[in-house]
Amino acid sequence: MTGKRSAGLLLYRRADDGPQVLLGHMGGPFFARRDAGAWTVPKGEYEPAETAWDAARREFQEELGLAPPDGEAVPLGEVKQTNGKVVTAWAIEADLDPATVVPGTFEMEWPPKSGRRQEFPELDRVEWFGLDRARELIVPAQAAFLDRLAEHSDL
Repeated sequence: MTGKRSAGLLLYRRADDGPQVLLGHMGGPFFARRDAGAWTVPKGEYEPAETAWDAARREFQEELGLAPPDGEAVPLGEVKQTNGKVVTAWAIEADLDPATVVPGTFEMEWPPKSGRRQEFPELDRVEWFGLDRARELIVPAQAAFLDRLAEHSDL
């Protein structure tokens, strides 16, 4: 396998005004002041020895601090982001209270070249959005997942 690969779960729920999806705002200093393009499907990288499905479920747990929901998984396929990373996702119908999320963290040198290490949340916010608003906020390549979810026949 060449290049980095990530996998994730896109939760959706039905609302009176149409489906909503759960997105996470990427944590850390690079995304702190950004909104458009800074929201993502909860996902993470995996190695060739792990299946994308297993990685998606593991990463959901790591990123949100909650067990991945059970339910029918709708394959949303793959997208290639501008950084070259290939992301695979599945949609699962489930409801989740964003207040229950306990995000995982990562450590990095910040400020750059300071020698100081700081810890940041993987996702600093998690919110439900209608599909139109989600398209405005999500990492551009991942908008294809929203389109594929919208095409799902029973929504």
